[in-house]
Amino acid sequence: ADENVVITISHAGYIKRTNLTEYKTQNRGGVGQKSAGTRDQDFLEHMYVATNHQYMMFFTQKGKCFWMRVYEIPEGSKTAKGRAIQNLVNIESDDKVKAFICTQDLKDQDYIKSHNLVMVTKKGQVKKTSLEKYSKPRVNGVAAITIKEGDELLEAKLTNGESQIILAVKSGKLVRFEETKTRPMGRTASGVRGITLKDDSDEVIGMVTVNDMSSEILVVAENGYGKRSSLDEYRITNRGGKGVKTLNITEKTGSLISINAVTDADDLMIINKSGLTIRMAVEDLRVMGRATQGVKLINIKGNDSIAAVTKVMKDDVEEVVVDEDGNVVESEAIERVKPVLEVLEDEEGADEDDDSEDEEEVEDDADEDDSDDDEA
Repeated sequence: ADENVVITISHAGYIKRTNLTEYKTQNRGGVGQKSAGTRDQDFLEHMYVATNHQYMMFFTQKGKCFWMRVYEIPEGSKTAKGRAIQNLVNIESDDKVKAFICTQDLKDQDYIKSHNLVMVTKKGQVKKTSLEKYSKPRVNGVAAITIKEGDELLEAKLTNGESQIILAVKSGKLVRFEETKTRPMGRTASGVRGITLKDDSDEVIGMVTVNDMSSEILVVAENGYGKRSSLDEYRITNRGGKGVKTLNITEKTGSLISINAVTDADDLMIINKSGLTIRMAVEDLRVMGRATQGVKLINIKGNDSIAAVTKVMKDDVEEVVVDEDGNVVESEAIERVKPVLEVLEDEEGADEDDDSEDEEEVEDDADEDDSDDDEA
């Protein structure tokens, strides 16, 4: 039976599928994620509603791609923890899954020809490949992108040919360009330059693909500062440029750590290096202009800093959990907190974007071989 199932993947990489009916009957009106039993301070980060014959694709740091049919994902109740993805696909022991994509049936020709996969590495290489090239699953996975020495895959997203791509780097800039600016390449190509890094220590921290032009972008820096701006604040630039400034990065703010497309319907999970996890509603952050400095989202103690920020669904449903004797069990769900919202003062006049020199197209390294090695 091709019934709907919910696939959840937790922040620490545990995956399971649950029948959608298990969600529907329990709490009207929303998928209450309260109930996912996760290991301590773990939380659900990705949630997909799919049918059993769709595919989950997993992309690893070293640039490999693995598939699972949805029905092969271990079934678990809403409260089950799920299985570690590492144990479900033939992944090398020192590799790590970095991105997940849930696709329709890969035998549907129209679908695979009209969709692309866009990947980005830490060093700013970007590659677009037609989904068709990934439509023949193999047990041991296939190379999804050739990763150069010292680089690693950061993100992979599914696009529809019309999307826009936003890449942000640690030093606080981002580029936004049309996906048509990167030509489709073979599976083994290593891609073209997506953004120019500031220096050797700089790296890409995130990619957002935008189809809906009314989306808003939230950037957060290590020491708890963040800013939510509308997409229009960041003009469309050429691929490979240095980008435009998101947040004025100073000692005080720390490096940029995350970029997400958000709406009022999202919550944020902010995880600190010390393991503290804080939940916050996006609607508590007002939308600001690009030239502003942002506000403080959380107070950080001592030399702690933010390790990751992800968006999660808002659960409107606070479920009361009762044990056998009828006592209310304290839910271990992470409480929502209000942002601090102290405005960051501009230290010196914010330097203007030095975009003068990156209007010209970037020459790509011409070392990609587009010969597809389909050793079926």
